[in-house]
Amino acid sequence: MKQQHVLKRAFLATSIALIALFPVAHESTITPVIAAAGNTPPVTSIESTSLEKKLQAILNDPKLQGGITGVSVRKAATGESIYSHFGDIRLRPASNMKLLTGTTAMDVLGPDYQFSTEVLTDGQVKGKMLHGNLFIKGKGDPTLVKEDLDQFAHTLKEKGIQKINGHLIADDSWYDNVRYSQDLNWSDEHNYVGAQVSALTLSPNDDYDAGTVIVEVNAGNKAGDLPKVSVTPSTDYVEIVNRATTVSKGSTKSISIEREHGTNRIVIEGKMPLEATSSRSWAAVWEPTELVLDVFKKALEAQGIQFVGNHAAKTGITPKNATVLTTKKSMPLRDLFIPFMKLSNNGHAETLVKEIGKVEKGEGSWDAGLEVMKTKLKEFGVNTDTVVLRDGSGMSHKNLVSADEFTKLLYNVQDKSWFPTFEASLPIAGEPDRMVGGTLRNRMDQGLTIGNVKAKTGSITGVSTLSGYVTAKDGTELVFSVLINNYVTGPVTPIEDAIATVLAEHEF
Repeated sequence: MKQQHVLKRAFLATSIALIALFPVAHESTITPVIAAAGNTPPVTSIESTSLEKKLQAILNDPKLQGGITGVSVRKAATGESIYSHFGDIRLRPASNMKLLTGTTAMDVLGPDYQFSTEVLTDGQVKGKMLHGNLFIKGKGDPTLVKEDLDQFAHTLKEKGIQKINGHLIADDSWYDNVRYSQDLNWSDEHNYVGAQVSALTLSPNDDYDAGTVIVEVNAGNKAGDLPKVSVTPSTDYVEIVNRATTVSKGSTKSISIEREHGTNRIVIEGKMPLEATSSRSWAAVWEPTELVLDVFKKALEAQGIQFVGNHAAKTGITPKNATVLTTKKSMPLRDLFIPFMKLSNNGHAETLVKEIGKVEKGEGSWDAGLEVMKTKLKEFGVNTDTVVLRDGSGMSHKNLVSADEFTKLLYNVQDKSWFPTFEASLPIAGEPDRMVGGTLRNRMDQGLTIGNVKAKTGSITGVSTLSGYVTAKDGTELVFSVLINNYVTGPVTPIEDAIATVLAEHEF
């Protein structure tokens, strides 16, 4: 085995280009099962030749030629490695990165952890007048919605406040002012998957895509009219530029909804046929703190609370001696993990990175949070000398993790008190409810995989991944990871599903 290992290293060191010269079957014959590190038991020989042959047949798919696929399978009870195909090669994980972020957040914060948002003042209430500034201070809650701001305003009214002689100030200083992770592409900035991260932010609905608004386009009354556009939550913070046209019934619909870089101008173009279904887009806003400011001011006005004198709505810092008027706690982390992991919410991942940095190091930044992640992952048995951490969501193409390190992690965290909560947050194959099946609800929906494969999906350009847990036909519980990189002919998710299916149908 040791001699095989040396030969493999020498082969890989010669030239990465040689990989493309050999069929995938040849790659596997020179790839030994990789020894585990940390708390994971040492590797043994491949237990079942038939399993190896079945998996190898799948990996011979022509779609994988010219790319690299890392596969790692372990027994969940012992950590014993039973199959590894380029398992130690560092690859881009896409949203499998959320497994690293999620386990770290669970361990640092705990399932019962709650974010908070506060409304404070540096003044005093006299009669029906608040003499002083009104602050809304965010502490990272990605689940804050318009109804919460309405409740804040209602509470202030119940306290007898009808007028405010001061400014309305939004405070997002709980985190730093860096809005984007370091490798986010410009092309993703206008979309909800690349929304800015702020300690004070707002979500448009209970999917909790913080820092976004929902833009919905419907046909006008007749052909030639401008389509009708609505924004949720209702706000003047974004400017709608409607360049689309209503066209006759039965025509082809072609609507684009994009925010211009560095602005909150959302441009709508294309054709919307009469009686066609609406087009909806979650558009990320520029500077979400000020979206909260605008929506909260409208909520106060709706309650009849008026600002008087020389006043402005702006961002700023809450004084340390300010008085708390009302507070909202978020749902516990155990509940937030459902939309986070099931729907693969990027904003939640990046918020958790900053929050663990704030809690552990007093600094709500990516640098601090990723440092905490690296420390925790080492405790979880991951060889952190072999990983590259650039963000929490997996959007970066510079993240690097091997399949073997994923299975080590997933094996070692099983003894944590929070593991049942973490496991329950993973997407489940073939379960149609989106908050149960998540991103696997329409995959592996037949046979032994239904309700059995519990795994995190991942997808960015040229990358598709799947890592998690599955129980074999004879009851043997398995941990697996499949990382497909540099493919250009897709989709390759059927290859991942085929691997998980073989594991589910296997008998040891």
